[in-house]
Formats: sequence, C-alpha cells, structure tokens
Amino acid sequence: MKRGLILLYGTVAYLAFFGTFMYFIGFVGNLVPVSIDSPRQGGLGAALLVNMALVALFATQHTIMARKPFKRWITRYIPEAGERSTFVLAATSLLALMLWQWQPLGGVVWEVKAPALRAMLYAVYGFGWALLLGASFAINHFDLFGLRQAWFGFRGKAYQPLEFRNPWLYRQVRHPLYLGFFLGLWAAPTMTVTHLVLAAGLTAHILFGVRLEERDLVAEHPEYEAYRRRVPMFVPGLKGAGAAAAGPVTDVNT
Repeated sequence: MKRGLILLYGTVAYLAFFGTFMYFIGFVGNLVPVSIDSPRQGGLGAALLVNMALVALFATQHTIMARKPFKRWITRYIPEAGERSTFVLAATSLLALMLWQWQPLGGVVWEVKAPALRAMLYAVYGFGWALLLGASFAINHFDLFGLRQAWFGFRGKAYQPLEFRNPWLYRQVRHPLYLGFFLGLWAAPTMTVTHLVLAAGLTAHILFGVRLEERDLVAEHPEYEAYRRRVPMFVPGLKGAGAAAAGPVTDVNT
C-alpha cells in the first residue's frame, strides 16, 4: 500500500507540474486567455511589489529545497523516494500561485513591428521551450521530475543515481535547460514592463542558483571541474567546442 501511494504521489506531482508548466509557456507567450499582458487592474506600485514577491518566493523555494541539507532534513519525515516529487510539487504550487496572482503592469519596453522579425522571435520562443524539453530527455526527464525515484520506491529498490554522461547537447553548453528557458522568456516581439519584470526576475534567480548547483555538482562528481573549464555555461563555442568533455548530470534545482 505504501509503495503504491509513493508512485501515485510521484505521478500526481509530475502531471501537476507538466500541466502548470505548459500553461506557463502559454502565459509568457500570450497564448492563453489570462496571460502575462492582460490589462492592468490595480495600482502600479502595489502590482510591482506583488510580482517581485511572487518571484522571490518561487526562487527561495527552489534554492532552499534543492540543497542537500534540506534534502537530508525532509527525508527524516517522508520516504526518500518521494523527496524529489515533493520538490516538484512545491515548485508547481508556487508557479501556479504566480500564474494566478501575477499583476499586469502595462507599458511597452520594445515592440518589433516587422512581420519577418516578429516571426523569427516567435520561432526562437518556440525553439527555446523545445530545447528545454529536449535537454531534459537528453539526460533523464523522469528522474528530473521525480517519477524515476517514485518508481524505484514502488518496486522496493534503492534509488540508483544517474551516471555521469556526455549527451550531445551537454557538449555544447553546460546548461541547455536554462538556455532554453532564457530563449523562451526573452524572445518577445513585444516586451512589456510586466514581461520584463518576470524575465529579469527569473533570469537573476537562475544566474544565482546555477552557481550553487555547480558547487554541488563539483562535490558529487570530481569530473565536473574539468568539464566546467572546457564547456561554456550558456553560449555555445564561447570556450571551445568541448567535444572531449564529460557531460553533467544536471537538474532544475535552482
């Protein structure tokens, strides 16, 4: 019974995440009825404070729950097989809160009017989210989002960490997941103040969190230090091709 509940918990957490994240993609691209650029309804100052608080809450949860001391603490109270799913469910809940309570601000920072350029930016937007999804499967999508751990728990087996691997995407940049996220956030034909606040806030969170993530990866995988010297963080070719590098076991932990 307990094993079945762990698998059910992991499945519910994953499905909740996937549905919420798909809505987030539509929210950023103004593809859903209530989107990032919906009409402003309240005062500018109050709306800005609410939005900054939502981003800060989301970033704080990611940063704290991704660290090993928190993982050791929480697994004193929940099965280890459910730890990752708990992280995913908490992140999903805060992302859903952000989508629900986000306050449009109005105002335009830039607007690209040329049809060809607008189409190109929409293509980059779509490519970014596709890159993020592809990068997750290039390592192990279901491990990233807790289903693999729940499956091990369901089978009554100890979790087996992923091996240090070298998929193609991770020979180009160390963090293709985050690169895809950046492209999806910033490739906007019309950049409003609202969109800029969200994109800047989440970008700052990732740039801070990736330093902590890489510190953990170096501690877990001695090979990562040499890999980090050879392969650029986000921009392909910046430090060479890195063709001989060993690839990371990366996750969305920031």
